[in-house]
Amino acid sequence: MAFALRLALLILPSFFLLPARADEIHIGTGTVCDTRQQAERFVTLYDGDAQTAINAVNAEEHDPTACARVTMVYVPGPPLATTRNKDVTFQIVQVLVVGVVTAEGVQAVEPAHVFSILEIDERDA
Repeated sequence: MAFALRLALLILPSFFLLPARADEIHIGTGTVCDTRQQAERFVTLYDGDAQTAINAVNAEEHDPTACARVTMVYVPGPPLATTRNKDVTFQIVQVLVVGVVTAEGVQAVEPAHVFSILEIDERDA
């Protein structure tokens, strides 16, 4: 993963009009959706099985790629919403995806804004 991060840090600055700090660039796997409404719908449908909820949103949208699990290189934005279902709390965050991680390594993509769904733990420490 360290190699992928170094490669991403070499590739990514060319994608930004404004300079980004290295600590703002993340690599990780997560659920993303094209719209905030799709992300909120994912939370409503989520029962512990992310793929089932993704499939349901995609079927409702008649779009097999509306939501997906991806390993990506991204710059997170601030949280837009905190949403809950009966068991889990999530934050919805708009992220700028600038690369994807494949078997061949990090592949640059045209930057795209999507909505990431992050499970959060609200228990007191």
